[in-house]
Amino acid sequence: MDSEKAYNTQPDKEQLAERRVCSFYHHPLFQTCMLGFVCFMCPGMFNALSGLGGGGQVDPQTASNANSALYATFAFFSFFSGSINNKLGPRLTLFIGTIGYALFIGSFLADNIHPNAGPFVVAAGAILGICAAFLWTAQGSLVLSYPTEAEKGKYIGIFWAIFNLGAVVGAAVSLGQNFHSAANSVGNGTYIGFLILTVIGVLIPPFMANPYRVVRTDGTKVECFRNPSWKTELKGLWVALRTDPLILLLFPMFYASNYFYTWQFNDYNQALFDIRARSLNNFVYWLSQIVGSLAIGNLVLDQVKFSRRCRAFAGWTILFIMVFVVNIWGYFYQKTYTRESIKNITRKIDIYDQGYPAHVWLMIFCGLFDAMWQTTAYWLMGAMSNDPAKLAVFTGFYKSIQSAGAAGVWRADATGIPFMNIFLSSWCLTAFGLVCAFPMIFLRVKEHTELEDETL
Repeated sequence: MDSEKAYNTQPDKEQLAERRVCSFYHHPLFQTCMLGFVCFMCPGMFNALSGLGGGGQVDPQTASNANSALYATFAFFSFFSGSINNKLGPRLTLFIGTIGYALFIGSFLADNIHPNAGPFVVAAGAILGICAAFLWTAQGSLVLSYPTEAEKGKYIGIFWAIFNLGAVVGAAVSLGQNFHSAANSVGNGTYIGFLILTVIGVLIPPFMANPYRVVRTDGTKVECFRNPSWKTELKGLWVALRTDPLILLLFPMFYASNYFYTWQFNDYNQALFDIRARSLNNFVYWLSQIVGSLAIGNLVLDQVKFSRRCRAFAGWTILFIMVFVVNIWGYFYQKTYTRESIKNITRKIDIYDQGYPAHVWLMIFCGLFDAMWQTTAYWLMGAMSNDPAKLAVFTGFYKSIQSAGAAGVWRADATGIPFMNIFLSSWCLTAFGLVCAFPMIFLRVKEHTELEDETL
């Protein structure tokens, strides 16, 4: 009899354990972490490579042209990627998006082995732009729809920390590979290491949970992703703008959000430092991003003891202060060199030089500023809706406008525009973006998302 009871209770224990595993697997935070590791492996490695300046090459022109092609296609396809994401579903969209990152990093390895492979790098950049539009739109719709309204800053911060940890690991690999290098470019081993990690990232999306099975921490289900006709989805782009026109006030903020990378990576890091210093700068830059995203997400944007409107204005104020701290600091360095003067430099700044510590602290503050800017932009979009389909459209707008700005400035850098022009335009655009965002926060951010804001 006792053995029979034991036999009957055993399946119940197994079912209970299975439910616990399923509950953990379908938890929104676990799925957000999986999403973070996709971006850890793919965009994270891309950022580590870009952060070296010139993609780790001696001549940054090929990388600038590739980035210009990348962001041009990124801008175009991002405008429609929200509709594509809603049609294909986020997992498939995310998987397609990862493939371009492996191709792009592989193209730099090819260029390192075959110096005449520059056109292949530019073509790979254009393909990556299409893939990146898909990846980041799927990412935005998921990371903004999984958390409750009170947890959006926390989830965005956790995602951004994991994502940037990829760039930190990539930068650490580069630093280890090139610490004793006397050259001004990275070796094949660095590119191979990045490529292996990126391919691992391609394999993660198929193992993620279907979003409709994810239950938020308050017990509500994530709204099902619709699969309407292409005509309906494309019409939804216009409907989103017509029904929520205040999103237009965030467009200048979106435009500036990747614009400053060109000066930071190519016109500061690549222009002034040798490969060892560039690698260390790159490492601390992405490490500081983890601190910046978690700090503004958890300590400011999700401080529930203050109202949501108060938190929104607090985030805006912090960004406004950071814009002037970082750019006033950078101006005092930028006025000491030009594109012409660095051609005559025979020895670039090394980590053991006396003036290096002050220069690396600027990179740290640039990383903090970037993370705070991106986290706040996502949080503001998340404050406008909880609906995944609408958020996919908003994220598509964000990435499209962001990439249009980046495409233009990378092309300007490739054509030899003075460093100071790029620096001052970056400063003006970030300040203008915040000025435009202020009335949007005042008029649109409410204490709770209203029902009429939920769907297209």
